[in-house]
Amino acid sequence: MSFKRMWALFVARNFEFIRDRAGFGWNILFPFLIVAGFGVIFSSDSRSEFKLGVFPVKQDSMTVNELKIPEKLKTYDHIKIVPFETHDEAMDKLLHHKIDILLENKGPKLRYWINNSSPKGYVLEKVVKESIIPEEMFASRVIKQQIKGAQVRYIDWLFPGILGMNIMFSSLFGVGYVIVRYRRSGVLKRLKATPVTAFEYLTAQLVSRVLILLATSSLVWFGCDLFFSFQMQGSYFDAFVIFLAGSICLVSLGLIIACRGTNEELTNGAINFICWPMMFLSEVWFSIEGASAWVKSIANALPLTHFLSAVRKIINDGATLSEVSSEITILLVMSLAFLCIGSLLFSWTK
Repeated sequence: MSFKRMWALFVARNFEFIRDRAGFGWNILFPFLIVAGFGVIFSSDSRSEFKLGVFPVKQDSMTVNELKIPEKLKTYDHIKIVPFETHDEAMDKLLHHKIDILLENKGPKLRYWINNSSPKGYVLEKVVKESIIPEEMFASRVIKQQIKGAQVRYIDWLFPGILGMNIMFSSLFGVGYVIVRYRRSGVLKRLKATPVTAFEYLTAQLVSRVLILLATSSLVWFGCDLFFSFQMQGSYFDAFVIFLAGSICLVSLGLIIACRGTNEELTNGAINFICWPMMFLSEVWFSIEGASAWVKSIANALPLTHFLSAVRKIINDGATLSEVSSEITILLVMSLAFLCIGSLLFSWTK
């Protein structure tokens, strides 16, 4: 047997092993990279949320103190001043929402442009108008109050969402996609000849995947905590219980996808069809507070919503298991329903 043929045989026999191990490593690396990226972005001293364009200004020699704009605008931490040399260049950036408002660098009359379709532009317009009002006029009518206690950083709020998203993708692709692949390759057909029932097989898949997910999530958690020092207000044991319940629920959902089908492409599309709404409606990246009632109704029907809600209450607010008992109950009921449905509809061959 030639070396080339021996190498081809080796790769063919070990392809599944290599792919599964690579997926295991990616489950650890992917959320770490996301958290690291957001940590770099949000750990900088710059807290600018609004971009204020100014023209005509030579970018190479711009000095903020020499700009002919209201003095208050030069001191706001959340406003970044962006210089432009020409009016046309600045208007193009404003039109494409790359800046929020545009001011002319001439005095004494303030002249500005906004994009009416920009929410930030509307807010920044109010700030610009306020900047020309003397500070003493507010003293008799306005009382400033600040919140007390530990403030939640954005990365502290975001981190549970990233872990939950990673568990969701790992659950659906690691169970649903893999079992469909086993069915197509004939592995399940051989298992059908054994005394193992569908419920026992799916339960074994559930237990093994949940253990892997908890292990990888723990590594990601403590690895990221070394760099970003997350603020843990609640109990680590309570957080572990919620991660256990959430992982069981999402893996059980993956079992429904795995119960039928031999087409991997169709399964991949079905998993993405389920994952993407959960990623946007379950508050992984941003809050849906203030959204329409029907949007919240859809979000409340998704398991990831209750999972992340309970996790954030424990990590960010210091809640106990009794205070998130409603979320735990929903996750466990969903898990049992998904597992039963998957067992009833499961097929070894089709």
